[in-house]
Amino acid sequence: MTALLRLSEVTKTVRVPDAEPLTILHGVDLVVELGERVSVVGRSGSGKSTLLNILGLLDSPSSGVFEFEGVPVERIAGRARDLRRGADIGFVFQQFNLLSGRTALENVTMPLLYASGRRFWRRRAIASEMLERVGLGHRLDSVPEVLSGGEQQRVAIARSLVRGPRLILADEPTGALDVETGSSVIDLLEEVARDNGAALVVITHDPAVASRSEVGYRLDAGRLSPVSAEVAA
Repeated sequence: MTALLRLSEVTKTVRVPDAEPLTILHGVDLVVELGERVSVVGRSGSGKSTLLNILGLLDSPSSGVFEFEGVPVERIAGRARDLRRGADIGFVFQQFNLLSGRTALENVTMPLLYASGRRFWRRRAIASEMLERVGLGHRLDSVPEVLSGGEQQRVAIARSLVRGPRLILADEPTGALDVETGSSVIDLLEEVARDNGAALVVITHDPAVASRSEVGYRLDAGRLSPVSAEVAA
């Protein structure tokens, strides 16, 4: 069976003005299967965001092999890459990035403007159903400015999942939340991923969040290594 994501000896090097090129990722090996829950723990500056951008098709490796469902990503370019990202990948960030002045329903409907057929015409109904699923069916007409931090994160999650992605990438999803609210957000992400058979990759610095995953990794100075749940904790 073909893995959803497969990285082999992936590196990322960037040019720095008036300095030698900086290598951020060193020989990263990673396999993610559909339905798998994966965590990547690392300190600030360890390369977590760079890795997430590569996994989310926002950036490309400098060397090595990265396959998305068996297809090398260098063969997926331009509009095809944008379509793959929009249809198959849902991003959940620490910063909610909601559109101010737009209701929760309008925020969650936005990704469906790029859908086709019945999903486009039913976009408001589908967005309403997703908000109901994350416990915000009573907040459809509320703008972000009147929502709590936890409610804003749930709107952001609903928006990222409304197209039914097969890969959910969560970048420090609990970083701006209190412990209880953060735990409920992880519960929700795991529930939706499980129900949809999607892979969930959580990038975090919080060992408690990491310990909930089936497979754990640590990223240190751009080098990725597997760890057990006990070690991650």
